[in-house]
Parts: sequence; structure tokens; C-alpha cells
Amino acid sequence: MKYRKLGSSDLEVSEISLGSWLTYGVGVAHDRAKACVDRAVELGINFIDTANVYGRGAAESFLGEVLAGRPRRSYVLATKLYFAMSATDQGLSRAQIAKQIDASLKRLRVDHVDLYQCHRYDSATPIEETMQALSDVVRQGKARYIGFSEWSPHQIEGALAVAGSERFVSSQPQYSLLWRSPETEVMPLCAARGISQIVWSPLGQGVLSGKYLPGAKRPGDSRASSDSMGFSMQSWLAPSILEAVQKLRPLAEEAGCTLAQFALAWVLREPNVASAIVGATRPEQVAENAAASGLTIDPELFRKAETIVAGVRRGV
Repeated sequence: MKYRKLGSSDLEVSEISLGSWLTYGVGVAHDRAKACVDRAVELGINFIDTANVYGRGAAESFLGEVLAGRPRRSYVLATKLYFAMSATDQGLSRAQIAKQIDASLKRLRVDHVDLYQCHRYDSATPIEETMQALSDVVRQGKARYIGFSEWSPHQIEGALAVAGSERFVSSQPQYSLLWRSPETEVMPLCAARGISQIVWSPLGQGVLSGKYLPGAKRPGDSRASSDSMGFSMQSWLAPSILEAVQKLRPLAEEAGCTLAQFALAWVLREPNVASAIVGATRPEQVAENAAASGLTIDPELFRKAETIVAGVRRGV
């Protein structure tokens, strides 16, 4: 496993990280989920990402349980806040930040997280209030660094302009061969300001693994077939997307790797990406994804891949 520096922080994070959206504490049986975490640690994955809203605290509680016996310095732990945790608990106000960080720490069974992220932008709260509250969390020792997910360049610039506040070190956008929008503005801005990307859905909800075939029945043990996990990925299952993905397979074969590894290596070709967050329902998936770290692939194969998928659109 290779590691990269996270923005302007002193954190070194594994190029492949383990996420918990829709899976741990919710969609995957406890023992299998624990096996995934154990395998990740064995393979050198040190960065684990979650959020308070995943299973309304269930993912954090699960991770708190399975990580409890491991030395705190052996893993980098990130969580987020913004989405509704109850009818009255949502957003990035000072009160919510103070309340939600304490609740997350309790579920995670730690005294601090390494990275505390704004899951989305809160237009109902002044950015000065949000940044000052996040800074308080850092200065109280409850988080080492702060980040954000899916913010626009204008929103990022506004936060960076708040005087006297802690600075963001990470951005968490959706990014893959099938979803390249962060390249236009977000990545250049972040690269110039000491902010790394930790990208989610680098495999397009698993579609870039190639396991979903055009016109074929979805594999019974796949995320797409799961009532609790499949709802979020239907727009990725359009025939045009699945057909294009299958055309990538010969490129991966020429590179000497699996299609999933090829897609992850493509994401990691970008210097501003510190880590690609993968979701896994089986330990074997963790191992396959982890092997993408450090792969050397001919850039010409990547260019061919980009051409193949250039015309496809999500949900079309």
C-alpha cells in the first residue's frame, strides 16, 4: 500500500481508503463487515471514512466497536455532519457542530477524529459561524483537521476567506472515469490552496468493476440487487454506461490488472487525489481494490479509456 499526504496536514493516508456509506451497520451483515475492516487493516489501509448520517449513527457505532481494540494512532478516522439526524438536527450551525461532534465521538469510542468534514454546504448558516465552530472543534482537540464534501468553488473560496479560522485540508467529491466534473474548477482551486481530494464512488457505485453486464440479470449478491443499498445506483445502470464499461475491459487486460483496479488507478493518476474511498461488501473486494495502489499503467491506455466513456451520461 502506498500513502499520500493529505493536503497541508501532517496526515499520511492510504491511496485506497475504506468507506461505510450504505454498507457497514446497515446493508452488510456484522461479521462480514468486520471481516472487511480486518482485511483492510491487514493490507495497509489506514484511512477509514464515515458520517453520522450513515444508518443514522449505525455506521459510526459499528466502526467504534470493531476499531476499539486497535491502537488509535494506527488508523486515520474521518466522519462528517450536515444531513438530518432528527426532525430538528441538521446543518452546520454552531449548535449543531458542537452537538454532532460529541455524538460522533461517543459512537466511534474515540476522543478525537482525524478529519471532521462538512457533508454538504449549509446555505442557511453564515459561513463565518460554521468556520468558527469548526475551528473550535479543532482547538478543543476533538478533531485534528477539517474538510468538506461537494462544495462549489465559490463556497470553498468563501470559507477560505474567513479570517482567523482553521483551514480545510480535504475535499470529498464524487470522481471517477464516469464522473469527472471536479477536474474543471474544484481540483485546480484545491491544489493551489493545500487541499487534497479524497474521492467517493471512484468505481461508479461498482459499475466500473464490470460485474454489471448489459441486458443481464444483476448478480444476486451485488449492491444493485440489495433493497438497502441498490437505490442509489440505478442511474448508473443505463445500457449505454454498461456497454461502454465493457469496452474498457481489454484495456485493463493489456495493463495486467482487473477492471476495478484499472479504474482506481485512473483516479489515482491525479496528483491532487490523496485517496480513493471504496465501499466493500466482501473481504475479497477489499483485497482487489487495495491492489490498485501503486500500479503503473501506460497513460495511453488511460487516454483510450477516457475516449471510450466520453460520450456516455449518467441515467441516459
